Amino acid sequence: MTTIKRKLYRRGSSFETTIPMPILFACDLKKKHNVLFKFDSDCNRWYIEFEEMSESAARGIKKR
Repeated sequence: MTTIKRKLYRRGSSFETTIPMPILFACDLKKKHNVLFKFDSDCNRWYIEFEEMSESAARGIKKR
């Protein structure tokens, strides 16, 4: 399974990694998350998972 990992962060009124808001309903948007895009070549399908970033990793993200 191939995995692509991206940081999810707010950019104005949208998010940098474009994820529709209905998919984010289970995430606490006050916390930082990574988005994992996983491709299963056997099924030819993409899956999206969210992982909460550790506090030390979240502090490393700086706003521009």
